[in-house]
Amino acid sequence: MTKHAEVNFLQPRYISRRQLLKMSGMGMGAVAASTLLNSAGYAAEEPGISTHPRRQVDVLPRAGHFPGRAKAVIQLVMTGGPSQMDLFDPKPLLNSRHDQVFKIKIDAFQGGSEPNKLLGTPFKFYKRGNCGMDMSEVLTHLPQIADDICLVRSLVSVHNNHTEGIVNLACGKMFIGRPTMGAWISYGLGTENQNLPAFVVLRDPDGYSTSGGLMSLSGWMPAIYGGTEFNTRGPVVDNLHSAREVPKTVARQNLEFLARLNQNHQRQYPDDSELETRIKNYELAARMQLSASDALDLSQETQATQNLYGLDNPETAGYGTRCLLARRLVEQGVRFVQVFSEKGQPWDHHGGLENGLRDMCRKTDPGTVALIKDLKQRGLLDSTIVVWSGEFGRMPVAQNKNGRDHNKRAGCLFLAGGGFKGGLTYGATDDVGYTATENPFSVPDMFATIMHQMGIDHSRLVYKHAGRFESATDDVVTGAKVHPAIINSPLLS
Repeated sequence: MTKHAEVNFLQPRYISRRQLLKMSGMGMGAVAASTLLNSAGYAAEEPGISTHPRRQVDVLPRAGHFPGRAKAVIQLVMTGGPSQMDLFDPKPLLNSRHDQVFKIKIDAFQGGSEPNKLLGTPFKFYKRGNCGMDMSEVLTHLPQIADDICLVRSLVSVHNNHTEGIVNLACGKMFIGRPTMGAWISYGLGTENQNLPAFVVLRDPDGYSTSGGLMSLSGWMPAIYGGTEFNTRGPVVDNLHSAREVPKTVARQNLEFLARLNQNHQRQYPDDSELETRIKNYELAARMQLSASDALDLSQETQATQNLYGLDNPETAGYGTRCLLARRLVEQGVRFVQVFSEKGQPWDHHGGLENGLRDMCRKTDPGTVALIKDLKQRGLLDSTIVVWSGEFGRMPVAQNKNGRDHNKRAGCLFLAGGGFKGGLTYGATDDVGYTATENPFSVPDMFATIMHQMGIDHSRLVYKHAGRFESATDDVVTGAKVHPAIINSPLLS
């Protein structure tokens, strides 16, 4: 009887293509492969971002293409489409021609705007800060930081529907499946804290924003670059801890054994990025079991800080909590934090515009201002970019008598910190706020400009997908460009 060889299940049973090339033809195949890999950018390279994508799947901290002013981004997402002419872009002509038929037939998206009659704003506007920035009376706290924010009044989108607009805000294009801005920055720069994800999402625990889940996807990149949801109620991360208590020694032995299995399996399939991502996520989960809970422990904050964010008021506590957690996360080295204002699409005022805007500003204005003031007093604002934006603006004509329809042609956003010019109002719209007429600012432009402040050349940050090198903004198609007029530092790229 032939004696069977002992089988070691922890050893690879197959050889890789690279091993085959080394063992055949006196190794000439490996030499040729090395040349091809080097020309394709897959060979070893200097630390930092290359024009070619990396093979390694990790979020280790990396240098950018050039020295960046900012180290982190906090994205405040106002889903629904805040009304620019009622918040930041006063239009005296719109008020004087209230209820008159607009000379241009608007590209309405939903019914109710057929009369095409102009709707004046119910709010008064005032000059705020030393810069004299125009702000509506409904913004009760934002005037305190008028000199710290850069207001862009020429935001343009690509579609009048929420999902397409939200995907565009997240990805720079309206097509689902591309990596989001947070994923690109995580891929490009990694993160300074290996015990927490590079990209964290803080949403309303009562529900998702409309299509908000699409804003944190990694697209065709490995999942490790996508957003990880942290809960602000209940367990910090779902399924992070075992359903039943396990002794620490047993848990450690289980993890060590699992790591050995993963490493051996990975050696058999060195080019499987999905496998590598899954292993990295398991390893991160183990490290997060302590770090994540500590990051969200607000008992470490003073009562004065909690009150600043409105945690003592049930109406402002939800959003304020998410803003405070965002500050704690960037303070601990997280690269990109996404904060949602509320579930659904709370800024979507097709009717009841006046009461609806008052309600949302009352809930979110204190938390937004607290975040920027708190970052500033801690010396973090210079290195942290805060961007406040919805997916598009609103129409100048009435919808259902006291509402406004979606408007992809014009909207507003503001940026603070990270080298953006405080107290600056940039861009302009026509006399009634229907179309951006001066310095149009697209979402790909926003990507390019934010990435520039992070030390990234948006056109050189690439990832190979479906046979071609995809860039962060696909600038050849989108025309994405950095807007130097809104930043303090000169172009370094």
